[in-house]
Amino acid sequence: MALEILVLAAGVGKRMRSSLPKVLQPLAGRPLLAHVLATARELSPRKVIVVHGHGAEAVRQAFNGENVEWVLQDEQLGTAHAVMQAMPQVSPDADVLILYGDVPLTRAATLKRLLEAADDGLAVLTAEPADPAAYGRIVRDGGGGVAKIVEERDASPAERAIREINAGFYALSARRLSAWLKKIDNRNAQKEYYLTELVSLAVDERVPVTAVKTDAAWEAAGVNTPRELAELEREFQRQQAGRLLDAGVRLADPARIDVRGALECGREVAIDVNCVFEGRVTLGDGVRIGPNCVLRNISIAAGTQVLAFCHLEDSTVGARCRLGPYARLRPGNTLLEDVHVGNFVEVKASRLGAGSKANHLTYLGDSEIGARVNVGAGTITCNYDGAAKHRTVIEDDCFIGSDATLVAPVRIAQGSYIGAGSTINKNTPAGQLTVARAKQVSIPGWKPPRKKA
Repeated sequence: MALEILVLAAGVGKRMRSSLPKVLQPLAGRPLLAHVLATARELSPRKVIVVHGHGAEAVRQAFNGENVEWVLQDEQLGTAHAVMQAMPQVSPDADVLILYGDVPLTRAATLKRLLEAADDGLAVLTAEPADPAAYGRIVRDGGGGVAKIVEERDASPAERAIREINAGFYALSARRLSAWLKKIDNRNAQKEYYLTELVSLAVDERVPVTAVKTDAAWEAAGVNTPRELAELEREFQRQQAGRLLDAGVRLADPARIDVRGALECGREVAIDVNCVFEGRVTLGDGVRIGPNCVLRNISIAAGTQVLAFCHLEDSTVGARCRLGPYARLRPGNTLLEDVHVGNFVEVKASRLGAGSKANHLTYLGDSEIGARVNVGAGTITCNYDGAAKHRTVIEDDCFIGSDATLVAPVRIAQGSYIGAGSTINKNTPAGQLTVARAKQVSIPGWKPPRKKA
């Protein structure tokens, strides 16, 4: 039978103390629900149905274009009630997997084990957290099957001593799920409908109930408070650091790296402390990343050095470049091989040719810079006239003196030298020195003004 996945994502999340819906709270730069949906996709389901409620419009907007079916749970009356809302969209012949939008780190391999264990019965995901208090305990029968789930408040001392808890994920056929949901009532203190009753219904009908235990408790950990979110963030980052170390990446301190997307590294890559990687980042062989850098959606080729405190985004960097310290690449740049972008240099929407250098205190925006160009300290390209952006072209083998101002649109021809302090607003001839600054004048006998007594 084909797999259909239900994701319960309607909770309010009061204890988060946030106006942002709980399933949109960020973990590793993505909403909690995004992690769950990504894992769900690894199982190749026929469809994914998301039951949402609190902040419904914001949740749908955050996943606009995502191939999911949305079901609204207007009133949050329990987990079974949420599933009841989705059942009209579940195919009668489906195998159903029930997940939670605020449990982000469950591995696809674990969910595959859960599905395999369901067979024609009911499979329940369990875990053994360090502190099982407040969770329903899994009580097993003599054969190792699940006899019942006992909530903490209803458990005997012997049952409270059980460390295995119910994680709340279930796998079963749509046929059984539909039949059992009709038997679940809300005769309890909270007047809600709970999925935990699936176990007792299955046991009553002598349907096998199989518990599948996670390899690690964090796979079943949900987010209800900022503290729990922070703890899962650290666990996620620990897993990312372990993956990088296993791949041969040198991390100065595995506890001080944040990967908020996809980071792919070549051989002998070294990353210093307190670096953040967002979006899709690719580091070629032998790349060195200094401390306290932020890299977002960037590709860096082999042998490049990124020194401390650089902020680089949406750019492509060639081989053997040297960036920083304190360099910034804004979106839209292409740096060819052996380029230097030094301290307090900002580059935006520009192309720098092989061997070109801007080592100090420079702004290069909307520029086309050729090979072997030297840009002196304090140079700026004036690319914006208040209404539109204009491009500056600097051809190969030019030397731009310090504190030059290049007013776009302008072309600096091949081999040009620009005198320090010049303001250039006209195209220059090739191979010549161009100077555009006021003549220096000294005034004999000049005296500074004095304040009146």
